[in-house]
Amino acid sequence: MTAKQDTIIGNARLVLADRVIEQGWVAISGGKIAEFGEGRAPEAGEDAGGDLIMPGLIELHTDHLEMHYVPRPKVFWNPIAAVISYDGQLATSGITTVLDSLRVWREDGAEDVDGRAGVLAAAISAAREENLLRADHFLHLRCEVPMPSVVEEAMELVERPDVRLMSLMDHTPGQRQFRDEVKLRDYYRGKGGGMTDAELDVLFARRFDYQKKHAATNVRAIVALAQQHGIPLASHDDTTDENVTDAINDKVAVAEFPTTMEAARGLHAAGIDILMGAPNVVRGGSHSGNIAAVDLAREGVLDILSSDYIPSSLLMAALQLPQHVPAIDLAAAIRTVTKTPAEAVGLSDRGEIAVGRRADLIRVHVARDLPVVRSVWREGGRVA
Repeated sequence: MTAKQDTIIGNARLVLADRVIEQGWVAISGGKIAEFGEGRAPEAGEDAGGDLIMPGLIELHTDHLEMHYVPRPKVFWNPIAAVISYDGQLATSGITTVLDSLRVWREDGAEDVDGRAGVLAAAISAAREENLLRADHFLHLRCEVPMPSVVEEAMELVERPDVRLMSLMDHTPGQRQFRDEVKLRDYYRGKGGGMTDAELDVLFARRFDYQKKHAATNVRAIVALAQQHGIPLASHDDTTDENVTDAINDKVAVAEFPTTMEAARGLHAAGIDILMGAPNVVRGGSHSGNIAAVDLAREGVLDILSSDYIPSSLLMAALQLPQHVPAIDLAAAIRTVTKTPAEAVGLSDRGEIAVGRRADLIRVHVARDLPVVRSVWREGGRVA
């Protein structure tokens, strides 16, 4: 990351947490936002050319690192090189803070990246120590609760200071995200060389067995572990009233990708932030056939967007939200990818253009309804 610099960015559309200044400026000093205002900047600085200046995006759930680490079936890239490549893609997508989602479980015969959380966490640390990263990286431990080794593997990582979120996941066929088992079969058939129906029968039978034997005990252990270490919890793919009740009892802070309107309403009423996929917004619906994110936005129960598997979707979706839902203005849309996710995981020093906040900023030009990130600053230093 480049050194912190004092500078003024003028001739900009400033996206604040509650409004947009159509022509304004922002001053950076010591890595923080020192001042901002309307009209002409008080002194010469960088000319934004009328582009948007907004807070750097905050990403809570992305497993896109996996695609850089295992770019082809059975091909494992150098993990530090994979982290650097992935980090560069995040930064040029406008993401300045990211919670890297790591799979905290092992499952033979499923996906190559299973069981590699420790390797990737170490690679992130190594890249950070060598000052090779543009974005600020934290960890999101994705805990697949039916898996026999998930608690042991979570315990190996949970004391790291960069762990900011743990999620409770259960991808057993026939429930939550994959209530329609056919969708899950299609998913695995499309992965790499694909799996045959006979292989999937074996895999699914094993998963049913694991859930029956381990899920309930492991949930209690993971919840206790998160609470012991003061780490926010996320639920995943809540579908039924029972799922909502469990999330409330587990003191979940974020509900990732609820699959039904009923679940989303119940979670929202309980004060739990609802996170949905930005690709869902851009594509106009869920790839799994579940509830559309825009429908939740129209109901007023969408709080946070996540790029999930394609980093560039985060900014695209936020800018498209006001077009889909006129009740959501630009400032409110940008909050779903900045201030709200930052607050959900206790990062109160960033996520909005306000005096004293970190100068994590992006300059965005929009052409043909597509956003292009022209400049990125992290703590006042230009990183892209």
